[in-house]
Amino acid sequence: PNRLWVADLTYVKTLYSGFCYVAFVIDCYAKMIVGWHASRSLRTDLALDALEQAIWARRGAGLDELVHHSDRGVQYLAIRYTERLADAGIEPSVGSVGDSYDNALAESVIGLYKTELVRNLGPWEGIDDLELATLEWVDWWNHRRLFGPIGYVPPAEFEQRGANEVIEGTAHA
Repeated sequence: PNRLWVADLTYVKTLYSGFCYVAFVIDCYAKMIVGWHASRSLRTDLALDALEQAIWARRGAGLDELVHHSDRGVQYLAIRYTERLADAGIEPSVGSVGDSYDNALAESVIGLYKTELVRNLGPWEGIDDLELATLEWVDWWNHRRLFGPIGYVPPAEFEQRGANEVIEGTAHA
């Protein structure tokens, strides 16, 4: 954990609030969503609030060897965002232009978010119900969704028990 985080954001159409936007920060070790934020605005605060949540969630974990990777979205290249990464001792990494595989894990998680939650349970009235549903989905993702590549356990269990113990088959899914 805390060696590589990927980040990206997406949009969700609502009935009464127009488009809302949701940003995610994912720890690649176990596909754990460590930060997220929903907003009516695409301003830098959207991505920055998700980053702040991730830093807070991993407080005391030693982020000095962490690389944070994102695409070249303006939110992730903003001075405030890159300064916050530097203040936390996190090494920034941004993708190359036109490389569709560059941030594939973040895009994959967002694709599942939109498939499993947004399209499956929408349409959403506004930001409030979207935000509550996203909170519940992230909790389910981190604590109950099973992932084959990590031994058919949820990300939180994989991190808590350790990769070796889970992969060797000692975990009971």
